[in-house]
Order: sequence, then structure tokens, then C-alpha cells
Amino acid sequence: MKIKWLRRNKKIGLALGGGAALGAAHVGVLRAFDELGLQISYISGNSIGAYAATLFAFGKTWQEQMELTTDMKWIEVSNISISKYGLLTNKKIGQKIIKAIGDEEFKNAVIPLAIVASNLNTGVKIILKEGKVASAVMASTAIPGVFRPVEIDGKLLVDGGIVENVPVSLLRDMGAELTIGVNLNGKRKYKKPENLFSVLINSYYTLIDNLSKVHTSKADLVIEPDLSAYSLIDTRNSKKLIEIGYEEAKKALTEYFF
Repeated sequence: MKIKWLRRNKKIGLALGGGAALGAAHVGVLRAFDELGLQISYISGNSIGAYAATLFAFGKTWQEQMELTTDMKWIEVSNISISKYGLLTNKKIGQKIIKAIGDEEFKNAVIPLAIVASNLNTGVKIILKEGKVASAVMASTAIPGVFRPVEIDGKLLVDGGIVENVPVSLLRDMGAELTIGVNLNGKRKYKKPENLFSVLINSYYTLIDNLSKVHTSKADLVIEPDLSAYSLIDTRNSKKLIEIGYEEAKKALTEYFF
């Protein structure tokens, strides 16, 4: 019991991983932290995890995030792109961030925030923790081949899943004493693709799933909700995903901390 008490008194860092429409489960995870009274001192995110992490870092409660997430549809976060680099542009996800928190910069976050992306030219991991937050989220959610890359400081950036889908490593450098990762794909089962977007997104996450296991092995605790019954692109199941994220996170956190 003493060990668990000591854990609760450490500075906790939370890393929210990518997973497209499965990202609604992150809202449930944040609800579990809130109800158990566990304070998050640092937060990082990739792809849809970057979206959720950003809202949280700028003071949006899980209740507010639930409203934003349950209303989100593909058509709201993407537009057809003429670019040779991708089928869609995800400008609208940047606009949703700005609408929710304003055109903010990282330095104004209530909780220290870091976002991971990949340099399309070099394959190198890019850690975003300065400048405009909306642009960083757009870059981190730009799944290669699906969304148009985002240019920041002269670099073409895409989803950070290629380099670290659950960005646990960022948390130690930020000052976290205890790190927790949320892997949305740890128990996922692949199903027959429904359309072109399913083919592209399934292919991408097939590529990064094994890498995610390597990266999360360095975390003190990994939360892996069983989302195997749900699609990566179907946003109609947000409420169910939130509930699963909540139940499984609450169980894992209770066993670890109490």
C-alpha cells in the first residue's frame, strides 16, 4: 500500500496515442483520471491523441471534450485536397482546435504539452512544443497518403505514428516522474476494409502497431482498452468508445494506484 501511495504523489505524465476514430476512448480515460482524483502534470499526444491532449492541456474538461468528440465526423475534419501529397486536407481539425481554445501557442497551456510528428523528408521524429498549437495538431493528425502534410518551419510534417505512436518518451524529458501510455490499438483486430480510406488507414496502423508495443514497454503503466469491435473510421460509435475507455482506464488506474 505504501508503494501505491508513493505513486500517487509522483508527477504523472500521460501519453495519448493515435487511432483515428478510436480516439474517442481518450475522453473516457481522462474521465477516469478525474474521478479518481489523479492529477496529470504533463501530457503528450500523437494524431487523434494530440487533439485530445491539446484540449486537455488548455483546460477543456472531459465533459467538454465529450461534447466535441461525439459531434465529430470525417466530413467535419477533412476536405478533398488537390495536393499530390494526399487525398484530403485536415485544415478543419485545426479550425476545431482554434474554435475550442483560440489560436493559442504552446507556452500558454495550463498543463505542459508536447506533440509528436514525423518529418516526411527524413523520417525523423519531430517534437512540437513551441509555436501555434493548431498547426502542430494538424501535422500530427496528417496520416501519410490520406491527409496532406503540414509545413512547419520549412519541414513537411505528417502523423507521428511512424516514429512513436504513443509518445511516452517525451514525458520524461518534460519532467514526469511516472509515465502512463494509452494505446488504442493494442487489442485491435483487423477486419475487411470497407472503402479506400479503410484500406489506407488499416495499412498505416498495421505498420505501426508493433512499433507501438516497443515504445509503450518503457512506460510505467499502459492502458489498452479493447476496441477490437470498432472501426478506425466510423465516428458513430463515439459514446460507446468513451465508455470503454473510461471503464478500462478506471480498472487499470485503480489497480495501479489504490
